[in-house]
Amino acid sequence: MAKLASGNNTHIFGQRRPAASGDTPIHLSPPRNTHFRDLPPPTGQSPFRLDIKDVVAGDIYASMVRAESVTFHLNGDMGGIQYAVPQELVASGMEADFAAAAKDGQPPAFLYVTGDCVYFNGQVSEYYKQFYQPYEYYLAPIFAIPGNHDGENLDGDNTLDGFVRNFCAPTAVKMPESGESHRTAMVQPNVYWTLITPQVNIVGLYSNVPAGGDIRSPQKEWLVHELTTLPSEVPLFVALHHPVYSADNHHSGSTYMKGLLEEAGNDAGRHPDAVLAGHVHNYQRLTRTLSDGSKVPYLVTGAGGYHNLHQIMKVDGQRMVTPVTFPDETGDPVTLEAYSDDHHGFLRLEISRGLMTGRYFEVPRPQEPYSKGNHLIDYFEFDCTRKVYLPNTL
Repeated sequence: MAKLASGNNTHIFGQRRPAASGDTPIHLSPPRNTHFRDLPPPTGQSPFRLDIKDVVAGDIYASMVRAESVTFHLNGDMGGIQYAVPQELVASGMEADFAAAAKDGQPPAFLYVTGDCVYFNGQVSEYYKQFYQPYEYYLAPIFAIPGNHDGENLDGDNTLDGFVRNFCAPTAVKMPESGESHRTAMVQPNVYWTLITPQVNIVGLYSNVPAGGDIRSPQKEWLVHELTTLPSEVPLFVALHHPVYSADNHHSGSTYMKGLLEEAGNDAGRHPDAVLAGHVHNYQRLTRTLSDGSKVPYLVTGAGGYHNLHQIMKVDGQRMVTPVTFPDETGDPVTLEAYSDDHHGFLRLEISRGLMTGRYFEVPRPQEPYSKGNHLIDYFEFDCTRKVYLPNTL
């Protein structure tokens, strides 16, 4: 970060892009230029788990069990604070995908948001415009973890006030800020929590406000507990806002979060089958290949509606042509398999008997014909049991 001292003042002009050094780092330890916020008290009981069967209708849950499959949308960085059209296009795209999937049998059971639900400071007053109104016609539950903007409160507010009111309510009540929407508040038990489903368990972390994230006790110990005690026969994903790896030229990934997940996994004797994140305003599918040949997908889904997209680093001034493999200081190669950095969009994941099938769709740009509809730009199948990709037959 460039600074100039003048008397008693320190002027801050900007910060160097992650790609400026030329060595294309995919995770950094950025300076901590904001303060850690103490977490609000939980609204539910430890170990802070919410079972999908307690939220969706009985027939929907029965269909998940019967089909041995669960499908859901994944997205992040949603709020249309200055220019709402991209968020509205993504919402419409998910509605269209919901309808198309319903015709084929099983529509998405929920939307999972990887943080930054409301810009810039998680204000209660922004929840109708940035959350309830855009998803008024989304016919499924919406779960979330907070991002840095959800927690970076204004003076006079408490951190995560809006998030706790609207995602961690004690009961499914209709909040005044929901306006004309019929959606009730979600009943997650804490700002870090685990979603239980028949086919996958999603451990959601809150990586707080500082650049690169900051997770402290007791959340660190809770993560180890979840990795240790959740059933080993069910795939386990970890979701957090700040990504571990990112090949973008704006944020990059977080060395802090990389170290946290590795330490927790080592302590628990179990590492997540996939890592989900937002924060970077684009889509990336990265894969870490471990020394035994097994693979771990890292999915960045931060193109959910915030108007500024983040570009992927360029190589010799040219757009990257995937796959591109980056060295990591651990010796494990990390490969950028696919990305989208010039359109907003959303990811649909289906988990069935340990197989994860992913489809990432771009939606039209605001200046493009809306009749263009959703455009599939990435398709993959990953065996969570054997920890390998299956050949792409699409």
